[in-house]
Amino acid sequence: MRDQDGTRLWSRRGTDLSSTFPEIASACTEQLPPGVVLDGEAVIWSHGRLDFGALQSRMGRSAHRSATHAADHPASYAVFDLLAHDNRDQRQLSFDERRALLEQLAAGWRPPLNLSEVTADRELAIEWFETYPVVGIEGLVVKGAAQPYPTGRREWLKVKHRDTVDVICGAVIGRRTAPQEVVAGLPIDGDLRIVGRTAPLSPSGRRALAPWLEPPAEDHPWPARVLRTAFSRFNTARSDVVDLTLVEPVVVEVSADVGWDGQSFRHLLRFVRVRPDTEVSSVRPPEVHGTPTA
Repeated sequence: MRDQDGTRLWSRRGTDLSSTFPEIASACTEQLPPGVVLDGEAVIWSHGRLDFGALQSRMGRSAHRSATHAADHPASYAVFDLLAHDNRDQRQLSFDERRALLEQLAAGWRPPLNLSEVTADRELAIEWFETYPVVGIEGLVVKGAAQPYPTGRREWLKVKHRDTVDVICGAVIGRRTAPQEVVAGLPIDGDLRIVGRTAPLSPSGRRALAPWLEPPAEDHPWPARVLRTAFSRFNTARSDVVDLTLVEPVVVEVSADVGWDGQSFRHLLRFVRVRPDTEVSSVRPPEVHGTPTA
């Protein structure tokens, strides 16, 4: 939000992030006229790939530490919508009309301000969907060209790129006879570590998994109770304790998006099937996509 006094950055939940990303706030004050409200996303690029871990590490820092971190890991601002212009609310305009105003506004922008790409070409959108995961972009957001800005409700369609991977089910949430979620593990640095969990299992998923769940045959590397933050290093908002039902490790196939950083999955996994024919010792962590050559 750019007004006569400068720029304020707000998260979706209403947290003031102006001091967290001083380089973005400063660029907006310098390059935007007063009376503008933009919708976008702060990102940090590292070696040609979006680095969500570096972005998350910026949260909760003091203004001084944020400024220091900004010098080492500068953030960019990808802008994808316009809510107000010249002190006038533009949310009732169609997306095409808002986009036209936004492109005029962005004509002279310099980094770290960037205008997100948009297309009405289906084939180009498919190409983006297939090629962008290599740099950590999760997928596409589909908006209606004649659609006003949907304040307070979800009307856009988010299409995420997902791949199937094998993980080790080392525990479940719920009973072994009626598992509710899979607690996923992978071998990292010689240890079986918790790297995520699945969304709640469907009734068919529970029926398919339950017959393969057995009590641990020997000492289990995981505790029976963990903080919810154990499932993902990005999930720092909740610190409540979750009870695990430990099981003899078994391989399961899950569907995951590109939110894997080599240590944990940022988002919930989706259970696909149990793979009792696969040796636990054969499972390896998925690769983190490298830097594109072009």
